[in-house]
Amino acid sequence: MPVESVFPRLEPLLTRVQKPVQYVGGELNAQVKDWDACDVRWALMYPDAYEVGLPNQGLQILYEVLNEREATLAERTYSVWPDLEALMREHGVPQFTVDAHRPVGAFDVFGLSFATELGYTNMLAALDLAGIPLEAKDRDESHPVVLAGGHAAFNPEPIADFIDAAVLGDGEEAVLLITEIIRAWKAEGSPGGRPELLLRLAKTGNVYVPWFYDVEYLEDGRIRRVVPNTPGVPWRVSKHTVMDLDEWPYPKQPLVPLAETVHERMSVEVFRGCTRGCRFCQAGMITRPVRERSITTIGEMVDAGLKATGFQEVGLLSLSSADHTEIAEVTKGLADRYEGTNTSLSLPSTRVDAFNIDLANELTRNGRRSGLTFAPEGGTDRMRKVINKMVTEDDLIRTVAAAYGAGWRQVKLYFMCGLPTETDEDVVAIARVAKRVIETGRQVSGKRDIRCTVSIGGFVPKPHTPFQWAAQLDHETTDARLAKLRDAIRSDRDYAKAIGFRYHDGKPGIVEGLLSRGDRRVGKVIRAVYEDGGRFDGWSEHFSFDRWMACADAALVDEPVDVSWYTTRERDKAEVLPWDHLDSGLDKEWLWDDWQDAVDEVEVDDCRWNPCFDCGVCPQMGTDIQIGPTGRTLLPLTPVGR
Repeated sequence: MPVESVFPRLEPLLTRVQKPVQYVGGELNAQVKDWDACDVRWALMYPDAYEVGLPNQGLQILYEVLNEREATLAERTYSVWPDLEALMREHGVPQFTVDAHRPVGAFDVFGLSFATELGYTNMLAALDLAGIPLEAKDRDESHPVVLAGGHAAFNPEPIADFIDAAVLGDGEEAVLLITEIIRAWKAEGSPGGRPELLLRLAKTGNVYVPWFYDVEYLEDGRIRRVVPNTPGVPWRVSKHTVMDLDEWPYPKQPLVPLAETVHERMSVEVFRGCTRGCRFCQAGMITRPVRERSITTIGEMVDAGLKATGFQEVGLLSLSSADHTEIAEVTKGLADRYEGTNTSLSLPSTRVDAFNIDLANELTRNGRRSGLTFAPEGGTDRMRKVINKMVTEDDLIRTVAAAYGAGWRQVKLYFMCGLPTETDEDVVAIARVAKRVIETGRQVSGKRDIRCTVSIGGFVPKPHTPFQWAAQLDHETTDARLAKLRDAIRSDRDYAKAIGFRYHDGKPGIVEGLLSRGDRRVGKVIRAVYEDGGRFDGWSEHFSFDRWMACADAALVDEPVDVSWYTTRERDKAEVLPWDHLDSGLDKEWLWDDWQDAVDEVEVDDCRWNPCFDCGVCPQMGTDIQIGPTGRTLLPLTPVGR
């Protein structure tokens, strides 16, 4: 039977909320398929506001991959702001999709993509609004399968009570595999009910179903082991890796938002994965190996995407886009093609050692010359050895000298505070680096209007990285170090006005640390925070550290663990980590050795251009590094503007 739209009940409420346009749907390239013509139906959610969620590349890819399949539909839903949530509860309006305003509870799968753990309370709000029981054990065949994905899904244990399943890694093939399993189960008359469907998913070895795993604890609070409790369920669950990205040129028709969003551009992923080996970077570790898109596929995707959207900016995305083996040819070819038009190109933050003026000039040929962003991450050469960020201070100065000398006036530098082995001096040294950058810019340009913005992020140890054993810095020490850095920047009047300083206090990082390395016991904390009104924890105006700490104290009162146990405690080699049964491909022994190298300030080269360091990914995952050059050229060569 058709599922009715809730829009007639929703529409009268929209005059009473802020930014009502984000709830109406109808974006360019959005899709609404016939409900009855499909037998597997997905509701896809990015658990944040529309303005953050709509540009998310991962969700747009899955939306298109699923909707291209016959008898399969996918619609999108985002977190509603507290003003609308209150009205929806008052008037009985359930969580809805923005495409056809169908109730989320009517779908077969409710898939959530978590880029950060701070979206967990938003997930609970959406489940509750949808009429889906918060805990998986309370659901039956009438409820969707609640499925988690994204980077945070590599440790879904804190939300194990709330999800039915999790997918690790790339989603394109995974969602199609899950779709076919659900389709077959429904066609057979849903034998065995919900438990049988979840068992079929778990037996693939590529879908993690927490219900089929028991966690045993030691008296001191550490995990003794995680063990399957059902025959046929694997001891370890593997991540998905899509090989040959040219076969997956998505999104082909990117969504064009109705309301203002955080990114107003058409984006193309030029390659996936990173082997630079930055020890703090979970994204780089869990997305190995490197897989490049060919220059021709990139060109075709840019051409198709611009025609489908009308965007005027193209973002060439990856974890380190300037490392693409043909990035010079890609940028020159695209700049040639769109010369004389309003189309501009952009890269995310550029590695210091990958920047060159020719590349930067191609990127700005049709656009305005805005600031450049570099990420040294550590304030001293010693810290950069610890984190394996293989650039020196002199490398940075040479790079900014080239940029300022070529006409740029503003540079943004990104650093981290709270890295392992860090001292106050390592952080305060950032002020000296920033002053040297300004001084260099003034010398090479002969001008005084040189700017440098220093942006500081707090370090949070993440699973599946060499720093997964590290102690997190407490928020009081983080704030004290940042205060010393602020004073050091402001102390010299000749430089203070030329240096911008942006940072967040250390408290949100402690909550993120609790959620990123937590186990199933942390689920009680998440639920308590949600029930106390916690929402949008990634937004400073909604985040409450005191709420999280009070709820954690109450929820963990009968446990031998607390917040500091999960965050500021260093782990030893023998400890069973909550995610050890989830296989990212990385060998745990290799990660430990790299952790010891970090303490010893030993750097490790990139295996793209050096011998294999036996991280384990390629042999364990049956994958390999896929890089160019291809020797092909970007076609067509005829510039669009002529």
